[in-house]
Amino acid sequence: METNSLWFLENINVTSIFCPQKLGAGALDKHTQRKFKKGEYVYIPNEQADCMYLISEGRVKVGAYGDAGKEITKAILNEGEVFGELSLIGEEKRRDFAYAMEMTTVCIITVAEMKSLMKEYSGLQLFMMKIMGNRVLEIEQRLESLVFRDSRTRIVEYLLNLAKKKGQRVGYETVVRRFLTHQEIANLTATSRQTVTTVLNELRTKNIITFNRKRLLVRDLEALGKETGIKA
Repeated sequence: METNSLWFLENINVTSIFCPQKLGAGALDKHTQRKFKKGEYVYIPNEQADCMYLISEGRVKVGAYGDAGKEITKAILNEGEVFGELSLIGEEKRRDFAYAMEMTTVCIITVAEMKSLMKEYSGLQLFMMKIMGNRVLEIEQRLESLVFRDSRTRIVEYLLNLAKKKGQRVGYETVVRRFLTHQEIANLTATSRQTVTTVLNELRTKNIITFNRKRLLVRDLEALGKETGIKA
């Protein structure tokens, strides 16, 4: 679990609050935990929005369907991250979908339970504000990138932000584990898989990054930033 993820507060253990373990061998968690197979939907558009979710294990894609059923990726979330939070601010029906990208376990918290927890743990209010604020900011940044930057710059900018937000420092390098597929990056940057492959290979040739299916290693974060004109 990434310790520098944007979704965490340093002074609050969200997992222990959302999914506290009861004493006794084999006892169930206080809140409902459910496993989803790869490709299985957690929820779909127009379903009742009466709960939110914490990912205990696995990965979840959140997105929407556009014209002709085209899939639009909004976010790809990992362990410790929360989704479905709009139910807290009055969303009655889901406007997007969420499905498991691999075998995934989520802790399900009803809106009523979450409101009760927020009263009990004052830090949770700031936690939820942080989640919602950062996601609005991320959407705004993606929109600006789509309007003002070309395909190559959008891809490099995404890699830079990914490394900063979810990467772990290893000496002078930054590693992002469980790297996305080229198609997933294309969906997030509104580009094509072929363009993503070309840009990644170019950056690898320059020895700025190296990658495989399991991880991205940024050898030089500053050099990656210079590829977009963004200060690292």
